[in-house]
Amino acid sequence: MAAARRFAFPLFALAALGLAALPVPDFWITQGIYIGLYALVALGLVLLTGVAGLTSFGQAAFVGVGAYTAAALVVKLSLSPWLALLVGIALAVAAALVLGAITLRMSGHYLPLATIAWGLALNYTMANMDWLGKYDGILGVPELRLFGRDLGTGRGLYALVWVIALAAAWGCANLLDSRPGRAIRAVKDGSTMAEAMGVSTFRYKLVVFVLAAVLAAVSGWLFAFFQRTVNPSPFSIAKGIEYLFVAVLGGVSHVWGAFLGAGVVRIVEDQLQVLLPRLFGASGNYETIVFGIVLVIVLKYAPDGLWSFAGRLLPRADRKRDWEGAPALPARDKPARGEPLLQVEAVRKQFGGLTAVNDVSFDIRAGDIVGLIGPNGAGKSTTFNLITGVLSLSAGQVRWRGEAIGGLPSREIARRGISRTFQHVKMIPEMTVLENVALGGYLRSSSGTLRAMLRLDREEERRLFAEAERQLARIGMADRMNELAGNLALGPQRLMEIARALCTDPALLLLDEPAAGLRHKEKQALADVLRQLKAEGMSLLLVEHDMEFVMGLTDRIVVMEFGTRLMEGTPAEVQASPEVRAAYLGTEH
Repeated sequence: MAAARRFAFPLFALAALGLAALPVPDFWITQGIYIGLYALVALGLVLLTGVAGLTSFGQAAFVGVGAYTAAALVVKLSLSPWLALLVGIALAVAAALVLGAITLRMSGHYLPLATIAWGLALNYTMANMDWLGKYDGILGVPELRLFGRDLGTGRGLYALVWVIALAAAWGCANLLDSRPGRAIRAVKDGSTMAEAMGVSTFRYKLVVFVLAAVLAAVSGWLFAFFQRTVNPSPFSIAKGIEYLFVAVLGGVSHVWGAFLGAGVVRIVEDQLQVLLPRLFGASGNYETIVFGIVLVIVLKYAPDGLWSFAGRLLPRADRKRDWEGAPALPARDKPARGEPLLQVEAVRKQFGGLTAVNDVSFDIRAGDIVGLIGPNGAGKSTTFNLITGVLSLSAGQVRWRGEAIGGLPSREIARRGISRTFQHVKMIPEMTVLENVALGGYLRSSSGTLRAMLRLDREEERRLFAEAERQLARIGMADRMNELAGNLALGPQRLMEIARALCTDPALLLLDEPAAGLRHKEKQALADVLRQLKAEGMSLLLVEHDMEFVMGLTDRIVVMEFGTRLMEGTPAEVQASPEVRAAYLGTEH
């Protein structure tokens, strides 16, 4: 099965490119061109919607940018088609940067509505400019020439379309299996975890938005030379919805789902346009009704698209372990034992009229394990979020090695050496345990999007996976590194999250209920790991409800009640405190 997966792409590429050399009717060559053009746009939607979770109905407008640029520069200014390609890409990038800067900060239903708005705006702009021919468009686009040869609108152009589409698919697959690819995947389920690992979530939203726009513009450039004419109709919002339908039907989270969806839609649509008018006895776009029904069925019974069935023929293969002997990732200078590390100074957090944390103060020195305990609702996790920048301070200050860090974004606080886990495990369930942990090494690596797409980042990837395996071995999970994270029980998920935090090479590790869901032996193993970390000079701040676990592990304990600090002391002092017993039991006796 591993061999089948390894040779699947070469065989598919050979079959796709070889079609033009076979004595098939020209109709199938034309269909093949359409499939390649649709797949290019759908690939962008795989990155944008399926992986990053950003729904866009406006990709057809970017197709129009590429097509109109090609037609206008070649027909009206007699410029080279290849120069027109570069200009079209540049315009698509510029438009995507402007539109992305405005719309990508939106969330929920506002983002899809915004994409409809700018899709309509770009389409109407194209349709109402005199120099673009208004609704008549631009006629007489010449055939595309390559190395002095006319490619025409048949087999020659088919080969070019599929070379570009396959190259784009290869680049997208490489991107998703890389440092920036893991960062993009982390964006989908919210920004909190990704930012805590040092990822600029807005930056990566903008990256995928621009990539999707570029792929759409390239499809539009090819479309102009295929149709030999350009008008606004193929770039309407209805077409944008169709492109999204192609991606969802095929499998919006999978690179090869873009090709499957494009093939099914083009072939079935063409057949329905012939069959349905015969059945109904009248002409009309009846295929739209069928596709609407199909979309509802797919969303209900196969939300991962048709690729969820086709992909079963190529079972997931374990990652090849090729990082033996890889150089270690860069490590930060650690503070000397006893050095003042974190000062929490009268921090306060108010949500309207509710004060969740009220003037809480405590210090942590290098090498200490400090516990933060209190009844449910005492404000412990809110305090964690204030320290790590997830929440903004209403008052007070947090200092890290003398530097005020209150108000800094989470990723900047992570860059300074503070890492954390979460009360409710945050992970990427579709990635393996190893890949989830490797995300923790984001700030210790540097490969960017272009290097990843060209697969020039493999040496750094080896170093990242070597570090991820080392941290998994540290917590006793190296044998589970190739499992999907979403298949783990809660206890192993928490351990994986600790390994990911350790992969950031922190000087201070914040653990929010790390023992929750662990069996007794797993708790003992975790306590041994934390003691080993302390012996290596790491400082820890942990929230935990298991008092036996806390008392046997910490040097000092801060007790909170109703958002305030009740007391601070050694485990023995806390156990002996009547105030603490009253807070937990509701009585002083």
